[in-house]
Amino acid sequence: MVSSNMFYRRKRSWRAGDLVSRSTLQLLDFDDGSPPEYAWRRKLSSHANRLKEFNVTFREAIKMMKLGLRLWSYIREEASHGRKAPIDPFTRESDKPSASQGVPLGGMGSGSISRGFRGEFKHWQIIPGSCEMSPVMANQFSIFITRGGNKKYSSVLAPGQHDSLKKSSDDGISSWDWKLRGDRSTYHALFPRAWTVYDGEPDPELKVSCRQISPFIPHNYQESSLPTSVFVYTIVNTGKERAKVSLVMTWAVNSIGGLSHHSGGHVNEPFMTANNNPPVTFAVAACENQNVNVTVLPAFGLSGESSVTAREMWGTLSQDGCFDRDNFSAGPSMPSSLGNTVCAAVCASTWVEPHGRCTVVFSLAWSSPKVKFKKGNAYYRRYTKFYGTSPRSAINLVQDALMKYKHWEEEIDKWQSPILHDERFPEWYKVTLFNELYFLVAGGTVWIDSASLMADADEMLNSRLYEDNDLPLHHNSRNSAVPLIGFTPHIIDDRENVGKFLYLEGIEVRFLADGTWGTRKVIGAVAHDLGAHDPWHELNAYNIHDTSRWKDLNPKFVLQVYRDFAATGDMSFGKDVWPAVCTAIEYMEQFDHDDDGMIENDGFPDQTYDAWTVRGVSAYCGCLWLAALQAAAALARTLGHHDYAERCMLKFAKAKPVFEAKLWNGSYFNYDSGISYNSRSIHADQLAGQWYTASSGLPPLFDEGRIKCTLQKIFDYNVMRVKGGRMGAVNGMHPNGKVDETCMQSREIWTGVTYSLAATMLLHGMDDQAFTTAEGIFIAGWSEEGYGYWFQTPEAWTIDGHYRSLIYMRPLAIWAMQYALSPPRTILEAPKVNTMDRTSYISPSTLQFLQDSVRKMTPKSSCFGSSSSNCEC
Repeated sequence: MVSSNMFYRRKRSWRAGDLVSRSTLQLLDFDDGSPPEYAWRRKLSSHANRLKEFNVTFREAIKMMKLGLRLWSYIREEASHGRKAPIDPFTRESDKPSASQGVPLGGMGSGSISRGFRGEFKHWQIIPGSCEMSPVMANQFSIFITRGGNKKYSSVLAPGQHDSLKKSSDDGISSWDWKLRGDRSTYHALFPRAWTVYDGEPDPELKVSCRQISPFIPHNYQESSLPTSVFVYTIVNTGKERAKVSLVMTWAVNSIGGLSHHSGGHVNEPFMTANNNPPVTFAVAACENQNVNVTVLPAFGLSGESSVTAREMWGTLSQDGCFDRDNFSAGPSMPSSLGNTVCAAVCASTWVEPHGRCTVVFSLAWSSPKVKFKKGNAYYRRYTKFYGTSPRSAINLVQDALMKYKHWEEEIDKWQSPILHDERFPEWYKVTLFNELYFLVAGGTVWIDSASLMADADEMLNSRLYEDNDLPLHHNSRNSAVPLIGFTPHIIDDRENVGKFLYLEGIEVRFLADGTWGTRKVIGAVAHDLGAHDPWHELNAYNIHDTSRWKDLNPKFVLQVYRDFAATGDMSFGKDVWPAVCTAIEYMEQFDHDDDGMIENDGFPDQTYDAWTVRGVSAYCGCLWLAALQAAAALARTLGHHDYAERCMLKFAKAKPVFEAKLWNGSYFNYDSGISYNSRSIHADQLAGQWYTASSGLPPLFDEGRIKCTLQKIFDYNVMRVKGGRMGAVNGMHPNGKVDETCMQSREIWTGVTYSLAATMLLHGMDDQAFTTAEGIFIAGWSEEGYGYWFQTPEAWTIDGHYRSLIYMRPLAIWAMQYALSPPRTILEAPKVNTMDRTSYISPSTLQFLQDSVRKMTPKSSCFGSSSSNCEC
């Protein structure tokens, strides 16, 4: 575990006072209007550079030519059925991603909207499997200020440097005042909240803070599922004159991104989206009280053909600071014509006395109650359990958000404060730890009600718990499942019945790597994913390789089960999944080709690194296998299956010396036992099994000195020899200090693998190395000097910063570091097991046989000493 005397001399960064004047922070320091001490920060005037996508090298392209041809054929076939192939490296997005992301809106699994740090609403994922990256520029907050008789200020509260503005007509949003430069305005992000401070823009005597809040609350599985967000404006008048301040929120009626708002027929009532997708309803509201007056404009358009244009709407607010109060009694608007966009506006007006303060609160909600997949199955989202299945529930959602947001913030503060105020941790870590959770909202997640789908115990073998290191090479997203808590098919009360949670992936199954056909789901093989077009029923959308031949999925399933079992102490969970654990272990026996207890890889990329060939015994897969055997034995003994525990430990005792004899070279474990040059590569993920083992409170797989020797080697080579440790850990490094360029994945830096490597270092007392390793991901991805991957952390980047697969789940593994720093109480309080206690699994006669076998198999090399002094580190 982490030592208690950690101390980091690195200069503290991102303090609010570095970007916002101390006087402004003090003025806003009421009603939580001032940004927090720890947050990710940017000026709104910061340049949002275009991100650079990876490209394969000429040699890699030649090697993958047959795969490319099959993939191209597959993409065309999918298109002929009206489906988009999620793995499509040939099609580039028309809207190039940029370094402009911010904290997304809403709870988990109910459809998400991202909001860039400059204020634009973008990256629409309301409809499962569909993501529109472009901002809808009509969706804005704007401010109108009147002082005295003629002193007026007005501006959209976002910088106006957007290409889409040039496409608008004179009667559209280009006619609005886009006066905000952004050099005196700053964005502060600490997921699930964000603060934007306007320090004298556009009125030099007005300080304004907008606080964005979403219901992301640990252990609250009701409100964390709600599709809603709140925007709290704190206003301070530093001038000598009374100021009338009007804030307005405008919203395009059919805001699901793309060109959907131009398709016509839209009114301020529920509507159907394109392609027969389920209906979506938006609701926008503001809180009226004795100090704040709320008015609305139910409909305005972005062209001269509208009864009220965007230009006219702006003119009304500039002159009057509000809309007509009678608009509340207006009925539904007329349907929009083809090519026109219908918008609505909500205005909140208040008077702020000289040196006075005021708070104005808006809320946004959307309701898309039904999730419909391509092949027909539909489910209701989790939030419908509490708000019903009508699309009009957005009205109740938006109202409740205004009433409950203060309670949300109290719960968020209770959760975050202990970590934020722990002086052991560097500031970048505290901030990035929470901000990486953005994926659970913006990662194409779907959370359905349990009433929509109930499964049996065997389905656990066909689903996947999230972990940093279990997804293969992807270009785009597919469907995979992430149960939020332990799978519990036994009778449970309503509080435990939290439904099912997914993140999106998908394809059909013809194995593109070799062109052969195979069984979609092989009995005993853990499914790679839950499918794309019919999740839970048509499994394994991934079809680059036959994943039933992969060597890491089954061991990781067993390890994830035991990790959760050890962390929760839930005996009913252990009993429920026990048959699946046995099946997973027994399935792996076929890959022990020479009956020495150790599984062998089969000369193709038969594991998570699905472009990186493995031959013979593999450090990555073999270590996972050893760990899985030990975990299965521990679970078996706890559940009273002592014969099975002895069987697993017999295999472990046979396999361990084989693994070490074939792979240990004196300072680390070789990539595999093959004879090629890259077989001696230093793999950053070679101790993945030991990470699971230590996280679960099990005895170490190897001598502690050998583990630390390996970790130090990875740190010295894979981390520090890549731009001085400022990039993360490269997957493969030759012992001569050159990056392994055997394939695209060997030369990549995987964000989640780096975080899990850092977690392993923490678990073995290597605190400085751990935080230096993980900080490389922060520097390259999140810092101002990096590549701009904040709130869209990719699966991987190359050493020159080119990304592959944005908004990826793997970086959630930063929480493995926190797990190592603050283990569950059940792990801390569990009896400490000495390595020799493994003998308690095994009968005396079996133990004597094993000891004789080990003596015969162990070579006389000094590399197998019991201390690190024998390691060539």
